[in-house]
Amino acid sequence: MGSLTAERPVSREEETRAARKAARVEKRDGKNRSRAARRLRRRQRLSPLTRKILAVNLLALLIPVVGMLYLGPYRESLIAQEIDALREQGEIFSGALGEGAIGLLDNGQEVLNIVPARDLVRRLSAASEVRARFFLADGSLAVDSRQLGSTGQQILVEELDDPIAEDPIQPVVNPVLSWLDSLSHWIENRDYPLYRDHLNPTVTDYPESVRALQGESAFAVRRDDNRNLVLTVALPVQRYVHVFGSLMLSRDGGRIDEAMRDVRLTILAVFAGALVITTLVSLYFASTIARPLHRLAEAAEKVRHSVGRDPDTIPDLTGRRDEIGDLSAVLREMTSALTMRITAIERFAADVSHEIKNPLTSLKSAIETVQRVKDPNHQRELLRIVKEDVERLDRLITDISDASRLDAELGRVQTEEIDLADMLEMLVGMHRTARGDDVPDAGGLGPVVRFVRSGDGPFRVGGMESRLVQIFQNLIGNAESFSPRDGTITVTIAREGAWIVATCEDDGPGIPAAKLEEIFNRFYTERPQHEKFGAHSGLGLSICKQIAEAHGGAIHAENRPGPDGKPKGARFVVRLPAV
Repeated sequence: MGSLTAERPVSREEETRAARKAARVEKRDGKNRSRAARRLRRRQRLSPLTRKILAVNLLALLIPVVGMLYLGPYRESLIAQEIDALREQGEIFSGALGEGAIGLLDNGQEVLNIVPARDLVRRLSAASEVRARFFLADGSLAVDSRQLGSTGQQILVEELDDPIAEDPIQPVVNPVLSWLDSLSHWIENRDYPLYRDHLNPTVTDYPESVRALQGESAFAVRRDDNRNLVLTVALPVQRYVHVFGSLMLSRDGGRIDEAMRDVRLTILAVFAGALVITTLVSLYFASTIARPLHRLAEAAEKVRHSVGRDPDTIPDLTGRRDEIGDLSAVLREMTSALTMRITAIERFAADVSHEIKNPLTSLKSAIETVQRVKDPNHQRELLRIVKEDVERLDRLITDISDASRLDAELGRVQTEEIDLADMLEMLVGMHRTARGDDVPDAGGLGPVVRFVRSGDGPFRVGGMESRLVQIFQNLIGNAESFSPRDGTITVTIAREGAWIVATCEDDGPGIPAAKLEEIFNRFYTERPQHEKFGAHSGLGLSICKQIAEAHGGAIHAENRPGPDGKPKGARFVVRLPAV
């Protein structure tokens, strides 16, 4: 017989575990994808930073290139110069016609001789590059310098360009220049009238010639079918006030277009050279930024994987003497501080574990024993031990909590100016009042605490008043526990240059020479014999050192030498920078 297998229902706890596992897998995959994306960006030929630097520099370089497309004022100045030159030639032509082609009839009437006029126009225009046309007063064309023969047999003469060997670069440059010309015309939006070369022209075909027949000089600027400029100037041919005809000189704007192309070609050549230089400089500039940043990013990622255990992973770029060098120095300092912090946390965690295990072990042993002991006296003794261990645990947890909060609090400390002398005087006064030192016949509850101000000050420091008070509360409390009941605790303050020095002296047995540095370690305890075990956590002096160093100062311990060379008490010296 076959066996039937029933599906086991999934509990809510298993569903929760599966969901958490899926979330961890997704988070890990997300981190792997982000790392892969960062590595891909670093392998790119041009980093995003390099592309941005290139884009900004090239954009600045393109501004004058775009500006060269708008050369309207320059073209207008060239046109004005050509018009002035044509007008000067026209004045010479019209003056020559007025003097040499006008004769007198028998009745004394002036008349224009066509044959001399035609010869004059052709001879004068042959020496120049202009086309001269002479219209009679009735509007008909009398002479055209580009036509041979009489008016009935006209042969048009066209000037051909000289055959010149083609420049090999022209096939590449000409399309670019033509495109720039078209783009420039579109940007300038300047549309000249269309020029028509009629087969049988009359004066009405050219408005400027009509005005010349009226005794005025005029000019016009047009474009032919190939968008080439055609400049015309018309002047009256007259003798005294009598107008015999209109002389119209015309010239193509090839020189103007050629000058415009030369300007654009020069700008393009400068742009090409500047483009190469800008690109090379931008790539070099970007490499001096992007490559070190990539190195720093990779080093920071290694630090993250090594959890700050290798402070030398960050490359030393401080020799650059710039912002990246400063960033490298800051990252190295941060990594070093992180390494120290992690090491301190690990050591602190180990010390906490060790210190807490002792009372827990004692507590566990006492509880197991009290269950087997029947003697009430023994049970009460064991319960007393349990109570003391619980109190010790509570004291340890409180001090550990205070020590752990201290790091975060000092990291965001808001400093203020504090008169350390006034603070210590008030603190000593509070101790004296609390212990009855100022009350006659009170007998006191322990050693006398007194305050001594050495010098005139000022004794101002910067820091957190509550934490500075904590330093001297711990020092006075530590001195009270070691001093005899009839002893004296002296708190002194003095100024030494840029430092404020405060000391706390007692009349106790002093500190073993080998322990002067060790007493500031966490959980170090060496208490008087009359004090019960576990009354202190061993964190007080360690907290004092931590607070003093966070304020830019230091603390150390030394023994007060007696007459016989033996210690007659301990002295704790706190040095804080003055403000």
